[in-house]
Amino acid sequence: MNTMNPVKLISAALLGVTSLAQAIEEPAYAVVKSYDAFEVRQYNPYLVAETVVPGPAEEAGNQGFKILADYIFGNNRGEKKIAMTAPVSQTPVPVKLAMTAPVSQAPVPGGFVVQFTMPAGYTLATLPEPVDKRVKLREVPATSVAVLRYAGGWSQATYEENLEKLRQSVGKAGLATVGEPILSRYNSPFSLPFMRRNEIWLTLR
Repeated sequence: MNTMNPVKLISAALLGVTSLAQAIEEPAYAVVKSYDAFEVRQYNPYLVAETVVPGPAEEAGNQGFKILADYIFGNNRGEKKIAMTAPVSQTPVPVKLAMTAPVSQAPVPGGFVVQFTMPAGYTLATLPEPVDKRVKLREVPATSVAVLRYAGGWSQATYEENLEKLRQSVGKAGLATVGEPILSRYNSPFSLPFMRRNEIWLTLR
């Protein structure tokens, strides 16, 4: 099991994403259409490691990051290190699970799902098993999302301002969305706010 000091662990992970996103692997996607305020992307399926944390929203990212960074830095069966990728995403957890096949529904505590995208080339069978039971591995299916990109700080007020802008723009474009918004971050807290790449994703029907 990885015994690295948690503070050093997080610092090392954050230093790995201090540079701009072009140095970090991202899930593959195609831009379907560009609008004035946002673009529509089609993502291929990709794997994530995710965990649920209680929040509040402005603390959820840090809470989840610690847990997931521990996993990719070797707290897994085989103590295998996994490359850092982008973005780090978080989204609110609904009170009930979404419909799936088979159909499942279960109450969950309120909170946020925080995800790390896994590097391409892995499968669910080849990803190392997490030691921490709070870390779950799953495949995100192919999906179409409306994306608004913005720079700046990570305050809840800034996020909500841009989310409202995206929702209004998507509505004016005649597009319908489903599920909760996803906040995706591509840079570390050490990066200058004006150089940060932040995105809000709304899943399209």
